Amino acid sequence: MKNVLYFYLNGCPYCRNADKAIQALAAEDPRYTEVKIERVEENAHPDIADRYDYYRVPTMFIDGEKLYEAKPGQGYEEIKANIKRVLDAALA
Repeated sequence: MKNVLYFYLNGCPYCRNADKAIQALAAEDPRYTEVKIERVEENAHPDIADRYDYYRVPTMFIDGEKLYEAKPGQGYEEIKANIKRVLDAALA
């Protein structure tokens, strides 16, 4: 199993949806609770955020590879589907 590096911003509506999706997915499939998600608030840790290539949050990496970066206008269901894809990759 691989760890997920999750960049977010406090107050970001897309990040709130991502957090909601993570909780919902874990409730739907307990295997997702086993995935270690390292959360990095980019304003609090610019030293970490600056080492990665992304523009928007939420963004998720596994082993340095960006697997998901939110796009403007994404709704909850689209965010949830992308996060499921990342969690499945972490479990693979």
